[in-house]
Amino acid sequence: MRLSRYFLPTLKETPSDAQIVSHKLMLRAGLIKQEAAGIYAWLPLGLKVLKKIEQIVREEMNRAGAVEILMPTLQLADLWRESGRYDDYGQEMLRITDRHKRDLLYGPTAEEVVTDIFRAFVRSYRDLPMNLYNIQWKFRDEVRPRFGVMRGREFLMKDAYSFDIDEASARKAYNRMFVAYLNLFERMGLKAVPMRADTGPIGGDLSHEFIILADTGESQVFCHKDLVEMGAPGPDVDWDNLEGHVEKRTALYAATEEMHDQARFERETSTDQRLSARGIEVGHIFYFGEKYSRPMKAMITGPDGVERPAQMGSYGVGVSRLLGAIIEASHDDKGIIWPESVAPFDLALINLRPGDEACDAACEKAYAALQAAGRDVLYDETDDRPGAKFARTELVGIPWSMVVGPKGLAEGNVELRNRRTGETSTAAFDSVLDGLIKG
Repeated sequence: MRLSRYFLPTLKETPSDAQIVSHKLMLRAGLIKQEAAGIYAWLPLGLKVLKKIEQIVREEMNRAGAVEILMPTLQLADLWRESGRYDDYGQEMLRITDRHKRDLLYGPTAEEVVTDIFRAFVRSYRDLPMNLYNIQWKFRDEVRPRFGVMRGREFLMKDAYSFDIDEASARKAYNRMFVAYLNLFERMGLKAVPMRADTGPIGGDLSHEFIILADTGESQVFCHKDLVEMGAPGPDVDWDNLEGHVEKRTALYAATEEMHDQARFERETSTDQRLSARGIEVGHIFYFGEKYSRPMKAMITGPDGVERPAQMGSYGVGVSRLLGAIIEASHDDKGIIWPESVAPFDLALINLRPGDEACDAACEKAYAALQAAGRDVLYDETDDRPGAKFARTELVGIPWSMVVGPKGLAEGNVELRNRRTGETSTAAFDSVLDGLIKG
């Protein structure tokens, strides 16, 4: 993409109402524009990152055996009345009446809708296990939306829902999502720690939040230090035998502020292994059994011929929230430092002297070759000063920059910059281009 033809409205000054780093940088780097309190338009750069995060989530859900569907944003209030949650959910639910006087709501979550879909088609244990997931916009009418996409009212969420014949099978489904979450967060460059958590309005008796540590986190968290350094199990695990991976992590103390037990923390964790920090929730998983299937009569006939309510769990990832979380975990005083897996562009090609015949020819050659190799390039051929070009590239966080200038090119060289390390090197044009093509 040629920058002169791209829509990248960066800001020099930080808007006064932005309080945390991710909100400031998302506005300054032209990722989002606020339309109303807690509601944002996603501009081209932000949308590219959002789609990459969404795709990683989708790939890891598919790998774990979940099947994608798409549920509506507007839901029937009658479904929520069946489950008993319509009056209990509170003012965060946006209630709507259509022209036919039917009560609707803008979905804050989708347990009721997916249970209705399940009960319409599934009757036998032979169709289980089943896990259906949905990547869709949700709305919760936060009383004080703040911190940009970290605590907005409208947000993109992946929500998955498992259905099983009994508790043992349901806990296996829970373990699959537990491991899938560890894998997907690691692919985004995040170290997410699973912590015992309150089930809240979703319900149930088993729940974990996945927390990344950041100074601007919403809540205090407590855990064994080893959990922060554990790598994800990876994609080649035995998906039918995951207890060991889950037990390895749940055996060590980790709890959110709401679930924290200081006496137990001190009893189970030595002084030098105790970690207390601020954390950001990036995922939440629940096992809640018959909470929705029983009142909504989502019944399954077992191998014994007896009908029983399906055993259910739900598993959420804040897709849009993850942009803010990644920035909180990965930035410096110059701007965003994207992990390569979610960066909006693979690299920037910077022409320091547009109009110079040699610079233009070299840049056009590099641009064509990189595109042909499938590399996503932002080519800065604008007339801005070199300092402005470097500042903009650093602000938006593109991992690599190939810098072409007349002085270096006269010697056959270009400069290569690494955004994460800040390192720069000078090498022959063809050598740098070949390395970038190979990735």
